[in-house]
Amino acid sequence: MLQYPPLTLNALHTHPRGSELLYIVQGVLDVGLIDSSNKLFTQTLHEGDLFVFPKGLVHFQINWDKKQTVKAVAGFSSSNPGLIRLPANLFKSGISDTVLQKSFGVTADTIKTLKGY
Repeated sequence: MLQYPPLTLNALHTHPRGSELLYIVQGVLDVGLIDSSNKLFTQTLHEGDLFVFPKGLVHFQINWDKKQTVKAVAGFSSSNPGLIRLPANLFKSGISDTVLQKSFGVTADTIKTLKGY
């Protein structure tokens, strides 16, 4: 059973080896994914709703409620779907600040802020 406490974000991530099916048991959860054409799809899920995150697509979940914890169940199309958390993989992996700066077209100060310096 997954739990999303009030005002909790499951940050941008992907599962490179499996699709994810998310079923909402209790509460309301906003989800989003970016497809292969770079289009953002968002949906507000309520109790009893199901949502599929296709294999390899970047996605997130967020509980905007200030009081209620959302409860959900997730299943995957693989016994080893993998997990790549984008903030950690990008900003805590040892990639040089110069590569990040040029990749995102931002200043060195912005990269330092994102890395938490």
